[in-house]
Amino acid sequence: MSKKFITAGVAAFALMLTACSSGGTTGGGSSEPAGDGAKEVGVVTWWSAGSEKEGLEALVKIFEEQNEGYKFVNKAVAGGAGSQAKQKLAADLAAKNPPDTYQAHAGAELSENIDAGYLQDVSGLYDEFKLKDAFPKSLLDRLTVDGKIYSVPSNIHRSNVVWANVAVLQEAGLDPANPPADVDAWIADMEKVKAAGKTPITVGMAWTQLHLFENILLADLGAEGYSGLFNGKTDWNGEGVKKAIDHYAKILELADKTLMNEDWEPAMKPIIEGKAAYNVMGDWALAAFNGADKKAPADYVYFAVPGTKGTFNFLADSFTLPVGAPNEAAAKAWLKTISSPEGQVAFNSIKGSIPARSDLTAEQLGKFPQYQQDAMADFAKDTIVSSIAHGAAVPAPVSNEINDALAKFGQGASDATQLQADLVKATQNLK
Repeated sequence: MSKKFITAGVAAFALMLTACSSGGTTGGGSSEPAGDGAKEVGVVTWWSAGSEKEGLEALVKIFEEQNEGYKFVNKAVAGGAGSQAKQKLAADLAAKNPPDTYQAHAGAELSENIDAGYLQDVSGLYDEFKLKDAFPKSLLDRLTVDGKIYSVPSNIHRSNVVWANVAVLQEAGLDPANPPADVDAWIADMEKVKAAGKTPITVGMAWTQLHLFENILLADLGAEGYSGLFNGKTDWNGEGVKKAIDHYAKILELADKTLMNEDWEPAMKPIIEGKAAYNVMGDWALAAFNGADKKAPADYVYFAVPGTKGTFNFLADSFTLPVGAPNEAAAKAWLKTISSPEGQVAFNSIKGSIPARSDLTAEQLGKFPQYQQDAMADFAKDTIVSSIAHGAAVPAPVSNEINDALAKFGQGASDATQLQADLVKATQNLK
């Protein structure tokens, strides 16, 4: 993770998109409670509705069972991809008024807060909780910064998933069981959907546009080329990125423009209702289909974005231990619960994500429905890459600029040439 973003400051963090210890770094320390006054844990998340809220409630139940006498204080803040929560959190951290723990996206998103000295190294907790044996190496590598770890993941999500309505595909003469092999074939299928009188694809507000674009980049560049965008090995001004922009532009032309200021749920609704064919969204979308009592593969199908089969575009929700956490022992108890087998099963079986742990028993794994079974199998064997839209691949200032460039393009305020120039500018400090 680059250290070139120290000067980006809290202002950029507040724009990100997908509240008493000694104040020093402890390396984890003991998770034993310090007394009754420390048994209240204030937790900031953006899990305030739907399956996320239900998953959090299940997690809290496990927390209270595992930690008798502790009180969970829900400081959830609503907002798409956590934008509202992050704005308030940025102000609180700058004012040295941190919560006991807060949700973030694992990976480069945390770089500013690490550089600013807001976070404690929790490597000691990984040893205490034996997480280095429980989490796969591919995950540990993405959590480690200069030999230290600053957060504990509650789950793993997949970005590169297409959700498709079976009836709409069949009306267009397409076979839902045989998804297209690459982006060109996918666009051809979208044209067939359009000819059949239905909306080919939906996309929502700015962060969902970045979510779509990152997976077109992944499809056109391949896993190695995509990952090279973040270490200087792949040129943002190259032909591969130009090809992805051209594909992205064609797909946006086929999208329902009326939804492009909406969050992901309204954009997914036409897929669920049989009014549109495709939407690219993370696997939290599973809960929307479950909530509408839709079943796969009868009502909908899911598959890797065409051209990305064999690649798992990774992101994870992760919790921190801030410097100056008011109730540090309680925060450590929370981190222990969210990383425990019981916590991971309770939360992820509801949310649609998969456990970060790779050591669950057959009985525990059996609690997950088919999508998560498929995702767990893929994570174990696929090539893992990191999401841009959800904080894993690049620091917040970079993803913010990419997001702004795509929003400008989506509004017709720039063309493909200008978009690529904007992307080059946004990523110039990655190398």
